[in-house]
Amino acid sequence: MRVAIITANTEIYRGNEEDKSGKVIQQIMEEAGHQIVFMKALPCDKTVLSTVMQRMADGKLTDLILTTGGAGCKVGECMPEATLEIVDRPVVGIPEAMRAYMMQISKRAMLNRCAAGIRGEVLIVNLPGKANAVKQCLEYLLPEITHAAGLIKE
Repeated sequence: MRVAIITANTEIYRGNEEDKSGKVIQQIMEEAGHQIVFMKALPCDKTVLSTVMQRMADGKLTDLILTTGGAGCKVGECMPEATLEIVDRPVVGIPEAMRAYMMQISKRAMLNRCAAGIRGEVLIVNLPGKANAVKQCLEYLLPEITHAAGLIKE
């Protein structure tokens, strides 16, 4: 499966911080045998994020877009809004399952606003912004999101 990784973090985009969460996604997906076709940090700007995801999906450049960051409660975090703006069909069970699973570890998981949905033949899933939370969520969700991405192609 072809996977795109987008980190929504203006400080990482500017080169002021390391993209730890993006690297965690890359490692997990490559270990699972998936091909990373795009990996980039972008500013936390709704127009930039939605435009990049839309172009990737419409251009059929990837099968799955995994995002990290930009889904918390801080001012300016907008990844869920950017995602929901472009998806044709929301897949609400993915973020619901992620939050329910993570609530067993930390009550702060309730503050995560991640979204998921389908645009054309591409599944888009927002993951948390912290590397450890990304690892826990992606390892938990990977079988189901891999299955879903396959179903979308049928």
